Amino acid sequence: MTSSTPPARRHVLAGLAVAAAAPLAAIPARAETAEFATREYWTKLGPVSLYIYRKQLAVAPAAPRPVLFLAHGSTVSSRPSFDLVVPEAGEYSLMNVFARLGYDVWTMDFEGYGRSGPMQGNSDIRTGAGNIRAAAEVIRRETGQARMHLLGESSGALRAGVFAMENPDRVGRLVLEAFTYTGRNSPTLGLRGQRLAFFRENARRPRLEADITQIFTRDAPGTSDARVPVAMAAAELPFGDSVPTGSYLDMTANLPVVDPAKVLCPVLMIRGEHDGIATEADLLDFFAKLPSFDRQYVVLPNSAHSIGLGLTRAQFWHAVHAFLSLPQGA
Repeated sequence: MTSSTPPARRHVLAGLAVAAAAPLAAIPARAETAEFATREYWTKLGPVSLYIYRKQLAVAPAAPRPVLFLAHGSTVSSRPSFDLVVPEAGEYSLMNVFARLGYDVWTMDFEGYGRSGPMQGNSDIRTGAGNIRAAAEVIRRETGQARMHLLGESSGALRAGVFAMENPDRVGRLVLEAFTYTGRNSPTLGLRGQRLAFFRENARRPRLEADITQIFTRDAPGTSDARVPVAMAAAELPFGDSVPTGSYLDMTANLPVVDPAKVLCPVLMIRGEHDGIATEADLLDFFAKLPSFDRQYVVLPNSAHSIGLGLTRAQFWHAVHAFLSLPQGA
């Protein structure tokens, strides 16, 4: 049930070159005169209300727009992750960029995040994949399209990967940003694992401004503008001072949750040079096991975990658009 009213170091490795699509200069910059059509949806999954958000250019296209769904990570909800406004700092909204490129862009707050709730459990990775399935039904109803492209960041990449694994008929192309496979030798997950007992015993964990800031500083200071975490904290903290523990528990105790042999669609794996969430050896192991040879592995220099909000984010936009816009059969 839905309504539009809320209830209260290498550039490219072992894959196709990203030069296959439009050059970086062709990606439009932010224009204050651009007009977007946006809409909010709510859907129910049992007793849980799930918030879904959509953005596209207001001018109707001649042909149906390709659908792009964005899956957020463990600490920050959907719109601060993908539709962030950073005053006087340029474009940071991934939704704006891809709407201008002609996509019908969707995202959602997973159970227990942002506007969605209440939680039934700890909002783990499998729960998130189920949330995507519920959103996919709304998207199919509203667009008439059964398939959509998926981009997930961090634990959102795990959620997107599980969804793609279990729903191969619903996925066009899959982008795994800041992904982790087994977690073996991950500096970030090694530190996180010291709190494993807490994650097992609690459905939620504290999430303060410092927890948001450290996303941009823990791996390599200087890879993002200092104004970004300030803007993100301002957008996110009104939703409360805690978030679910489920993805942290899965990432420290239950990996792997995505079996590469069962991900049948084309896949782009993209990471920052300094991202401590996974080692390159671990990710290349996953990459080698993907059954589709329509696959790319991209490393962006001078980037850390949050490459979509870093100083090299335009390279990220280019690599993702190049992959998503490959001709059929390429």
